[in-house]
Amino acid sequence: MSKQANFYESVERNYDKAAALTKHPKGLLEQIKVCNAIYQMNFPIRVGKDYKVIEAYRVQHSHHRLPTKGGIRFSHLVNQEEVMALATLMTYKCAIVDVPFGGAKGGVKISTRKYDAEQLEKITRRYTVELVRKNFIGPGTDVPAPDYGTGSREMAWILDTYQQLNNGELDSAACVTGKPVAQNGIRGRTEATGRGVFYGLKEMLSNEADCKKWGLAPGIEGKTMVIQGLGNVGSYTGSISIKEGGVKVVGVSEMEGTIYSPKGIDIDKLVKYRKAKGTIMGFPGTKKAKDRGDWVGIECDILVPAALESQITKANAKQVKAKIIAEAANGPVTADAETILLKKGCIVVPDMYLNAGGVTVSYFEWLKNLSHVRYGRIEKRFDQNAYTNIVELVESLTGKKVGERRKSFITRGADEVDLVRSGLEETMITSYQQIREVFNKRKKVTDLRTAAFITAIDKIANDYKAMGIFP
Repeated sequence: MSKQANFYESVERNYDKAAALTKHPKGLLEQIKVCNAIYQMNFPIRVGKDYKVIEAYRVQHSHHRLPTKGGIRFSHLVNQEEVMALATLMTYKCAIVDVPFGGAKGGVKISTRKYDAEQLEKITRRYTVELVRKNFIGPGTDVPAPDYGTGSREMAWILDTYQQLNNGELDSAACVTGKPVAQNGIRGRTEATGRGVFYGLKEMLSNEADCKKWGLAPGIEGKTMVIQGLGNVGSYTGSISIKEGGVKVVGVSEMEGTIYSPKGIDIDKLVKYRKAKGTIMGFPGTKKAKDRGDWVGIECDILVPAALESQITKANAKQVKAKIIAEAANGPVTADAETILLKKGCIVVPDMYLNAGGVTVSYFEWLKNLSHVRYGRIEKRFDQNAYTNIVELVESLTGKKVGERRKSFITRGADEVDLVRSGLEETMITSYQQIREVFNKRKKVTDLRTAAFITAIDKIANDYKAMGIFP
């Protein structure tokens, strides 16, 4: 039996498949592929009367654009190859959605459940100190963000530590994104990845010709969905898809097990239930799957792996009944599994496009920090007054009055979160159309992942050529 490719090998295999269909020089393709800088560190922290040695990483995959950008993951499963794979995907992800970053990623090998808040703060701050020492963090150098096991709290600790070590730096707030709104963060960042997944699926299903070719009814409304992972990405993907897309979530899987209900599961209520009970099991109106891994085979239109990498493998890919596999997590489908899924006629919507909502809104936050102006502050009232004047003019010309509630809605100027969502939706629509063009116009491209890789490779290659490094 052949050995299954690990996460990093899967990324490289997918890259090689796409690169072979381009006409760029071999040396350029090799430069795009390799990780430029890998920093592996070990540092001690005191836990009670004892000391723990913490293993951690920061990988900068590509310096074709600076700063590099990528989240920091806290997990006991962290290793160098995983961080390299995640950093590599970040480069391609940034290229696809046209944000001017090279890819990076960080990882700290700890189980967050084994440390209290004070200990996690010590670890986060010490990790930041190590990054500062080696020039692996900074507004124009390398900008971290949240990932699995981290959130706005950890980003606030990183910012505070960086500012203590770089006193007086004008743009220091831009050294990290995903911060609390009150500490130079941006509204809409928490939901960004999940909202991006929804926008991506909505755009993909909006093209009638493509849907007909795939044997799907056009439109996202009425589609059934199963979600693996009820963390930040999975919960917002489900909640927004239900509220704004008319999707029915029929199954959810978490560490404690898998539940399903053909009548649909209210994700907002399920999140509250799990917070109160510590489990999704027993949620009213649902049934328990025999095995936690049975989420793969639940009947649905859209299967959303939104947890960790390598969740759909060659061992369980044949169980998939969904037509669409939406990679909300990074690398949830292995290269071996994808081969099986494509033969089954499934459509795999690749992670480097579909979960790019987080880095897109992180880009908006970075720009906000560099400009030192909140989105909407300058134009909101001007727009609101202009819209009010237009409505009042229409009222005077027609002799009819618009109700106050409706008038208030029509004339409202855009808040920061409105502009962020608008920018994210535009990004996801434009990026998908670029991938779709490659998919439909290049005869040898038979899947969306290869089309996405080629889209990214072409953009990165053009950057290198513009530098004069390659002819």
